[in-house]
Amino acid sequence: MLDIGGWFEIVINWLTANFDGLFDAIRELVNAVLVSFQGILTFPHPYIMVGLFAALAFWRAGIGIGIFTLLGMFLIHIMGFWEVTMDTLALVITSVVIALVIGVPVGILAAKSDLAERIVRPVLDFMQTLPAFVYLIPAVLFFQLGAVPGVIATLIFSLPPAVRLTSLGIRQVPKEIREAATSFGSTPRQMLFKAELPVALPTIMAGVNQTIMLALSMVVIAGMIGAGGLGNEVLKGITQLKIGLGFESGISIVILAIFLDRVTQSLARPKERKS
Repeated sequence: MLDIGGWFEIVINWLTANFDGLFDAIRELVNAVLVSFQGILTFPHPYIMVGLFAALAFWRAGIGIGIFTLLGMFLIHIMGFWEVTMDTLALVITSVVIALVIGVPVGILAAKSDLAERIVRPVLDFMQTLPAFVYLIPAVLFFQLGAVPGVIATLIFSLPPAVRLTSLGIRQVPKEIREAATSFGSTPRQMLFKAELPVALPTIMAGVNQTIMLALSMVVIAGMIGAGGLGNEVLKGITQLKIGLGFESGISIVILAIFLDRVTQSLARPKERKS
């Protein structure tokens, strides 16, 4: 009988034994980024942040989402979940930023090279079909318990849409645009940054939106390994049968998810006011 799990354990043990210094450096870097975002989000008074979130939602998504954000964020504050909500948002932002730093260049490479696309596609298929809880195992083994393994598991789980939709957007750029850019003497770099990426931006932003939504869902699951935030509150509600705590933390997640979804959807569109 083939013991794949045993071989996987051997590989994990070998990696942790030989690359412990690398994992420590990654842990420190990710933690520094996470702490920076947590500081930015929690330093101002909650009322100031509520106003800023509402203003951003009104500016980008319209008056309806602006009012929803104002009332929703204020509700989170009066329920006493403001700090853990900002911790969750910091986890999401950190994971998404790192995922985009990795995913967008890989997507560009996959769009430019058929060989790279054939290599990347099965990897992305594997990443998207693997159950979310499985990502927690190597994250804990490599980075121990806490927020950092939660970020690592989240960015890996949310990475595929950024790669896929970046590649798709660039591949769907009309041939006429490329020919026009070439006729004006554009270099490959100019072609990418001044023609292809601007045209592909709506598709790329759809990938960013999906990446954020997947990151938010995974951050909640990552509460099981001590990532903190609203995921920890949901876990308490489940394990301790605190129905009220679970409901309130769930409402907070919904409010945060709607805010992030509507704002990121609007970023690829011209600014407009909606009633």
